[in-house]
Amino acid sequence: MSSSDPIVRVSHLSKRFRVFHERNQSLKQSLLRMRRSNHEDFWALRNISFDVYEGETFGIIGHNGSGKSTLLKCLTGILQPDEGTVSVAGTISALLELGAGFHPELSGRENVYLNAAIIGVPRRQIEERFDDIVAFAGLEQFIDNPVKNYSSGMFVRLGFAVAVNVDPDVLIIDEVLSVGDADFQAKCGDKIADFRERGKTIVLVTHTMDDVVRLCARAAWIDHGTLKMIGKPADITDAYLKTAHAGRGVTVQEGMRWGTGEGQIERVELLGADGEPVQFLTSGEPHAIRLVLHADQPIIGPEVAIEIYDQSSTLVTDVSTQGRNVRIDQVHGDRTVTFELDALPLTEGTYELSCSLLDQSGQRELDVRSRYVRFDVLKGATSDRGLVTLGGNWTIDG
Repeated sequence: MSSSDPIVRVSHLSKRFRVFHERNQSLKQSLLRMRRSNHEDFWALRNISFDVYEGETFGIIGHNGSGKSTLLKCLTGILQPDEGTVSVAGTISALLELGAGFHPELSGRENVYLNAAIIGVPRRQIEERFDDIVAFAGLEQFIDNPVKNYSSGMFVRLGFAVAVNVDPDVLIIDEVLSVGDADFQAKCGDKIADFRERGKTIVLVTHTMDDVVRLCARAAWIDHGTLKMIGKPADITDAYLKTAHAGRGVTVQEGMRWGTGEGQIERVELLGADGEPVQFLTSGEPHAIRLVLHADQPIIGPEVAIEIYDQSSTLVTDVSTQGRNVRIDQVHGDRTVTFELDALPLTEGTYELSCSLLDQSGQRELDVRSRYVRFDVLKGATSDRGLVTLGGNWTIDG
């Protein structure tokens, strides 16, 4: 195969599922309804075509239910196309559902060989790499215990270790770059970097747009089972995010709430530069977060805190009045507290805001509203990426 030949070729791929509207309660019903079963065809994929070249990292994005996972299962041979073809030149390893194929009653050692056999890796190759797999997963003490006794973290670490240590020509990754603790995530990142440096081919499905831009040479956008766009990662993610924001706005979520009830957070509003509520925030622009508090009896010196999380549940920021040396004398009746931002440092994306009303000590929770407000941040004047934009200016000598 020449370097110009694709290592993965998807040609006019379509995949259909049948959706049945009647559930048979017995074998007799099944036989009687065989010729008149009430169903409709659902095309999860329709006429998908693209090539991935040797040594390329290729990203696939799209909303939940767009057909991404079905596409990957066709690439790995788990599903067969109803129309079109899929060809992969070389060995393939997939991180679709970590630990899929593990038998709970077998030991970790036995499951390593079983899982490798499922993905077509010879036993001799696994014997050569077995110590590396166990060391990568950090399970030396537990490798001979049944995996049914493993924690969920141990389970996915072993699945990841098998998939990345069998040295495939093509590695398929579906939303699993954030498994395990921080140390294991760093090891995973190093392993992916090693794959890229050695010229391995990677097909990556993720909802993290920064990973697509940072890691991929090209990307494809799958929308409702069809190929919407293919090209440069930044162009693809920008186009996708524009549609993802369309028709949305600030959403108040009546989720988890707890506290003594001595005071309440009545509502939270996101404001624009003019002090009026907005449906979208814009990166780098002036904004404010306004909290309306209420207490029937006076609360002396309470603390207000705000937490913001991204869609991976990563804490982006935790800011409080006491942390900024700001004192609220008291809350009795209604009281408004506003946190002002000269330039919103969040980059484009979707975020969730939690807020808390605490007593003067900061220890007793009067009212906590978890993931209370969901909001979108639109791209501003810059193309900064990541979780936050640093602001600032470049200067060039001379």
